[in-house]
Amino acid sequence: MIPWVQLGAATVPDGGGELRLMRRGSEFSIMAGSIELMNSRLSGSEEALAAQTCARLGGRPAPKILIGGLGMGFTLRAALAALGADAVITVAELVPEVVAWARGPMAALHGTSLTDPRVTIFEGDVGAVIGGAPARFDAILLDVDNGPEGLTRGSNDDLYDAYGLRQAHAALKPDGVLAVWSVGPNPAFAKRLGAAGYAVEELRVRANGRGGGARHVIWLATRVQLSI
Repeated sequence: MIPWVQLGAATVPDGGGELRLMRRGSEFSIMAGSIELMNSRLSGSEEALAAQTCARLGGRPAPKILIGGLGMGFTLRAALAALGADAVITVAELVPEVVAWARGPMAALHGTSLTDPRVTIFEGDVGAVIGGAPARFDAILLDVDNGPEGLTRGSNDDLYDAYGLRQAHAALKPDGVLAVWSVGPNPAFAKRLGAAGYAVEELRVRANGRGGGARHVIWLATRVQLSI
């Protein structure tokens, strides 16, 4: 059996611990401690995050999309495939090494996505982009940590609490979509979405798409009138 080899390590800001990039043959894994955050063989739910969101944008012209978390780039590549040449996509990645891995040992996996003229990579906190962008985005896609119940960084919770959801609401255009990936269900989070001014759909998707795997959750929350 081919052994795993560590290719790199990175410290997550604000006490988020360490990430490790591992490779076994052509397979890649990003680990947080002993927990696998993502694997290059399991892309179905991350791709669904983008595909389902883009399907709800209704073909609006020149859509502006914010993706929180580059990871292995599955969400970004699915968004590029679904959107036209006039789309503008910003990807916010907190850990610079993740971007370096994408351009280095995982370059073949990412293909041309990072150099696509529609794409801008922001190395920093997606929360800062959201907070500084009133009514700017048609969609915000969050694949940060393991979802609302994060593992690596306590401040990621700020994206998913009532205040963070209202910030995202303010950053979206009318009828914009906030899409959130999660490793599993979270009824309290779904309730917060509704209270923060969204019409909420909850989807269960397989980690490997039609190939099966664990069931992950995607919330598709369309911006409506804020609750008073």
